[in-house]
Amino acid sequence: MNKSLLRRAVSATAIAGGTAALMMAGLAGASAHVSVNPDKTTANSYALLTFGVPHGCDTSGTTKLTINLPEELTDATPTVNPNWTVEKVTQTLPEPKKLADGTSITKRTSQIVYTAKAPLDPHLRDALVLSVKLPDTAGKTLYFPTLQNCEQGQTNWAEIPKDGQDPHSLKAPAPSVAVTAADTTAGDGHMAASISTEPAASVTDDGSQARSWAGLIAGVAGLGLGGAAFFRSRSAKASVSK
Repeated sequence: MNKSLLRRAVSATAIAGGTAALMMAGLAGASAHVSVNPDKTTANSYALLTFGVPHGCDTSGTTKLTINLPEELTDATPTVNPNWTVEKVTQTLPEPKKLADGTSITKRTSQIVYTAKAPLDPHLRDALVLSVKLPDTAGKTLYFPTLQNCEQGQTNWAEIPKDGQDPHSLKAPAPSVAVTAADTTAGDGHMAASISTEPAASVTDDGSQARSWAGLIAGVAGLGLGGAAFFRSRSAKASVSK
């Protein structure tokens, strides 16, 4: 068999395997934090924010998640999750706040508190969804400091990066959403978001995450089978030429 062809085949298989390994490592790293995945980031639009709870506090199950809303938001509508009870905490403003529609408010929703009906197993994950109206000014990053209480211990996901600091360097970064300008090329003036560090999913989801892993594994297996078929084909041709 031609040694040059053999080297190219082995090299291609190694690169594909390395790429798959990096993808797996990235997915594993992304699941390390409580994070938020918006379906929209467009200024002045309504967005569904999915907060992923990927693990407990070490080996202790999660019992409560307190999501603090940024000052730019006046309210949020929590989605019912059968595994949790939910409460909206209001805050009295120091002075009335005038809204874009001309009305004024004296109170705002400052926190959404989800309490687990039974501690969430630290080896399982869940997702909690809020509906919010994003500010009408693009270019802002909204931070949602989130306190995760567990049966033993807690983690305060509240670190906010300083100017120029990489948020991935933080130990417990606050979930965040960057508000973007409207996409003028889109028919409805909206655009999809793609800024989350973690895909949203639930322990009762439709299995799409499992299918993604299965597809990745099947792809790697397919590369291996393709390489084996390549070698068999070259061997067969070499035998015929003799």
